[in-house]
Amino acid sequence: MNDACDRCTRRSWLIGRLSAHLDQIRGNRPAIRGVLALSDRKLIASLGGREQGRITAQWERLDPAAQRQQWQSASTFAICRHSRSFPRSLADLPDPPAVLHLYGARDRFDHLISSSASVALVGARRASADGLELARELGRTLSLCGVTVISGMALGIDSAAHEGALAAGAQTVAVLACGPERAYPARRTRLHSELAERAVVVSELPPGIPPYRWAFPARNRIIAALAQMAVVVEAAERSGSLITAEIAADLGRAVGAVPGHPSSWHSSGANALLRDGAHLIRDARDILDDAFGVENVGSPSASREPLPLPPDLSGDQKAVIAALDAGFSTVARVAEYCAGVAEVVAPLTELELLGVVERHSDGNYKRL
Repeated sequence: MNDACDRCTRRSWLIGRLSAHLDQIRGNRPAIRGVLALSDRKLIASLGGREQGRITAQWERLDPAAQRQQWQSASTFAICRHSRSFPRSLADLPDPPAVLHLYGARDRFDHLISSSASVALVGARRASADGLELARELGRTLSLCGVTVISGMALGIDSAAHEGALAAGAQTVAVLACGPERAYPARRTRLHSELAERAVVVSELPPGIPPYRWAFPARNRIIAALAQMAVVVEAAERSGSLITAEIAADLGRAVGAVPGHPSSWHSSGANALLRDGAHLIRDARDILDDAFGVENVGSPSASREPLPLPPDLSGDQKAVIAALDAGFSTVARVAEYCAGVAEVVAPLTELELLGVVERHSDGNYKRL
């Protein structure tokens, strides 16, 4: 099922049609962002060149229903910014995508993106062995805790983060710089298939569109906007992952980086982020505490008895309550206590909605 209105369908087709033209300004990232914010007609006028008349005629004659049927024939479905399923966080962008094309189950996407917790794990393509191992571990632990791992399926850190998340619950979303049904890079075909089967792959580009260089920094803005925190695991000074961190900071998202040896080119970009004030990330606990709350070091109040519990709580919800009663108040500490629970963020949110726990402004949870 495709849930894109006619206007947004035309826009998505146009972005795909003009992709080769956009590649002419790929070296000017601010210009690309500015162009993507233009209206359809201004976009054609700015980029169409000698093809302007032909592209305008094609755009005006486009049959949105037939276009959506073509997308569906490619085993993808689309949601536009007018859909209830469209991630609200993308509205923070000055140039949000009109349509997200998804490869994978629709309900799975809704679950992953509607989760109250998401973190972008990004980094170098030419990563070190230690960097890859840490990325997998971070992806695995965050997925176990119910946190959705957002990344770009690139070689190196991105793919390792997805692999870790797939190994522990498949709580992950891949954002591509080409049509979502296309495995890029090609050597990650198996990973792409597993993500589509057990998680979800998304792109603002419609199916059939190959990767263009301009689309990589453009897709980074989507990665940054979907996440509540962007973590650079390993990056050189000119790494594309630093673009994601920069956009995340501009959007008011938290930014973290894993420190590396001062003389290692693998970590020069991440170390620069730390110098400029990024959160220092050593493990998943640092991410959970920095993104979703800091540990409460004060003594818990025992001034009153907790409220009676609803009779039909799930096992995960009961385990989370036991952790809170034991004095663990942050997501990271609750997850550590509930080692056998698949995730803790969802039960915490459910209990908050039930009025059993409350989340303070500092991110700590407390039993009511």
